[in-house]
Amino acid sequence: MVRRSQTSNPRSTVVLTSGADWRGRAASQRRSSGAESPLPRRQPAKIKALQQTIEVARAAINKKRWPQARYALSRARALVNVLPANLVAQEREQFSQLRKEYAARNTPAARNGKKPQQKPTAPTGGKKSAAKTAAEKPAVKVAQKPKPAPVRDLGDRYINREALGYAPTDKA
Repeated sequence: MVRRSQTSNPRSTVVLTSGADWRGRAASQRRSSGAESPLPRRQPAKIKALQQTIEVARAAINKKRWPQARYALSRARALVNVLPANLVAQEREQFSQLRKEYAARNTPAARNGKKPQQKPTAPTGGKKSAAKTAAEKPAVKVAQKPKPAPVRDLGDRYINREALGYAPTDKA
């Protein structure tokens, strides 16, 4: 239990919470980014830290750990900005590629393309089924084109142009 008092008045009631509201309070706080973490002082150490951070970001993106990937990418950006461009050209390319993969995390192609397919499991025990012949196998489904919406025949409609404020079509 956590004791929470909103006022300095000793007669006010004290609220005891079990910590269930911590998630709501934590949501109002700002996220920490990798850019705020301390950077190494010497240049070789910065380059090594950048390479390690890129590896961490790649692993996080591949495993779809988006908060970890966001943190690693922000740390990598801070390191890339500090280091001279001619020393870390390869790392910059890797970083931009990872940024693109991270940015595309919510697209339908990213969601549908990498879903693991479950293998059908055979029933345990019992007799095994005989091999299916070509006649018994189901036909392969061909991708069907969506049918166009039917066009409604509205017939010959008379539009009273004068009632709408336009000049009649007879006078040209």
